[in-house]
Amino acid sequence: MNRAVSSFVKARRKRLKLTQRDLADRAGVGLRFIRELEQGKATLRCDKVNQVLALFGHCLGPIPALPQEEVGDA
Repeated sequence: MNRAVSSFVKARRKRLKLTQRDLADRAGVGLRFIRELEQGKATLRCDKVNQVLALFGHCLGPIPALPQEEVGDA
């Protein structure tokens, strides 16, 4: 998982003074999932990541992997 997502979730959770368990319960996912998300596990289900991000008014979306001038007409 992208470190930006992991850092975002952890920072938002802490700002709202939620424990990992609190966040898991509110998002409807398991505690283990929240731990793995915050640790940046490389393979996580996008639908579950979106469940968590939805609590903060966000969702996953495409971002350019290369600077635009390198992408060309792709």
